[in-house]
Amino acid sequence: MTFLIKQISHTADGRQIVRPSEIAADSITIGRAAENDIHLPDLAVTPHHARIDIRDNRHISVTATGGLPFEVDGRSVQNADIDCVKGAELRLGGHRLTIGQDDGKVAIAVERVEALSDASEEKDEVQVFSLRGLLPGKRTGAWGFAILILIAFLAVPIWSYASHKGVKERAKTFHADQSWSSGPLSLAHRSLENNCQACHVDAFVSVRDSACVACHTNVHDHADLARLALAKGTPGIGGHILAGVAHMFNKPDGTCVDCHSEHEGAGPMQPTQQIFCTNCHDGLNGRLIDTKIENVADFGKSHPEFRPAIMTTPGNHPAFTRISLNKRPTENSGLKFPHKLHLSRTNGVARMAQTMKADHGFGNALACKDCHVPTADGVRFQPVDMKQNCAMCHSLAFEEIGGTLRTLRHGEPRQVIADLRAYYRSSGPEKPISLGGMARRRPGQYAQGQLYHAYFDAAAARPSRADAAIRTVFSKGGACYDCHTITPPVAAGSDDWRVMPVHQTMRYMGKGWFDHDAHKTEKCESCHAAAKSDKASDVMLPGIATCRTCHGGPEAKADIPSSCALCHNYHADEGAPWATKQRVAAMNPGTNDQPAGAQDRDK
Repeated sequence: MTFLIKQISHTADGRQIVRPSEIAADSITIGRAAENDIHLPDLAVTPHHARIDIRDNRHISVTATGGLPFEVDGRSVQNADIDCVKGAELRLGGHRLTIGQDDGKVAIAVERVEALSDASEEKDEVQVFSLRGLLPGKRTGAWGFAILILIAFLAVPIWSYASHKGVKERAKTFHADQSWSSGPLSLAHRSLENNCQACHVDAFVSVRDSACVACHTNVHDHADLARLALAKGTPGIGGHILAGVAHMFNKPDGTCVDCHSEHEGAGPMQPTQQIFCTNCHDGLNGRLIDTKIENVADFGKSHPEFRPAIMTTPGNHPAFTRISLNKRPTENSGLKFPHKLHLSRTNGVARMAQTMKADHGFGNALACKDCHVPTADGVRFQPVDMKQNCAMCHSLAFEEIGGTLRTLRHGEPRQVIADLRAYYRSSGPEKPISLGGMARRRPGQYAQGQLYHAYFDAAAARPSRADAAIRTVFSKGGACYDCHTITPPVAAGSDDWRVMPVHQTMRYMGKGWFDHDAHKTEKCESCHAAAKSDKASDVMLPGIATCRTCHGGPEAKADIPSSCALCHNYHADEGAPWATKQRVAAMNPGTNDQPAGAQDRDK
């Protein structure tokens, strides 16, 4: 025989959906377990509740197998015989099974009734085992939670803010308006963590620049505000949307917080994104046609060659001009100093270094560190000093009295002339001067007719003449001439010998920033070709190609992804915005040798 099972369900609008299936067997099972022929997902039905057996062509028997009864036409029974032609109705939990006959088959229509039993699955799962009946309705609960959120995260924070407005510093406890904070303050502003109103002056008003400059008094505008507005590129659709949202929340354009974002974490403040700079500088000359600044889009791909400030006019009033390194600029510092001569490993300088190794820690030849001493912060190097760095080899001693050496006064040409004349007046006209004779022998060639012969012996050959001694000191081969640019007297017999002032430019990149301490793992020769320089006028700065061997744009696959903010400061100008004037003077002992805007900045 065959059972025809019809599973009946209903749509939301009341329509019936019938899913028939046939089972060719003499017996089928009914229960909650999925392996039953008729599966009834109802907690009131046992896993194996009943079995239906076919007795003949029109009769079946139903037997309870799970221990619980079932209903037949309203009667609770354990067993029942049913005539399929007459039909019958079985009730198991919340399901109704209508028994009949269809084309010789036992037809069973299975339907979940509308009036669920108290022990039905829905009743048990949704009502019996839940708190729905004990809680307010959905609408009431939704309004209640909405009101609770408004009180906890709006009303109470507003009250907390208003009650502390005007208080210089709050107590270090929880304050309700802290729930509005997107994160902790950076290290730079950690001291303000209990003084929210220092920046957030007015409720529901974005931080204004006036709150920033109240503390940052040395901050300067990057450029004229009108030119800044013209320099900006045209924003795209996203930019217009962001601008509209900012305007909606009363946030003005071009403020400090556009760049300096707070509440981003407790570490250092996040550096400015490169797009903030390239928004103006990429294609700048198309918007500011009178600008002298070249376009920049990315350090690794689109950045002009460096343009250091080169001293083009030496003297007491030096002038500086920014010149691209592509043009191979030269600089007259007033010194005659060939690096190649002093870094050689085979000449007389190297032999001198070897003889002085024990006293001064030299190697078998001089190295950069022997003359260039870093500043206390390691950012750059101190000016080379005659007494500290040069005199150990280039002594100006000319007489020894009681074990003490008398020396010519370096940097004071008039005093040198006066000392020499006084020396001959007090010592008699025939006493020779032995310039350098009391010191160690000098490096290089010092025999008769060689480079250093005049330096040591020319004055002694004519001891009766002070004029000859003075002329020897300031002439070729003399103590001053070999290192400095000398201007002889115009009038014959005059003592108006002049030495060009020496200017050691301590910072060439006045618009950028370079930290030697961050590069201390590199050798000097990696960037500076000093060992090949035989002219003091050489500007031994590395070009941008050298820097690009390690540095690339922020999106580049370089060893050090570098955005604009790594080397440039937005607020840079001639007023040294990074430090007070006193600090600038302390960090630059010879401020007269610096171009405008070339002072150090605070690390």
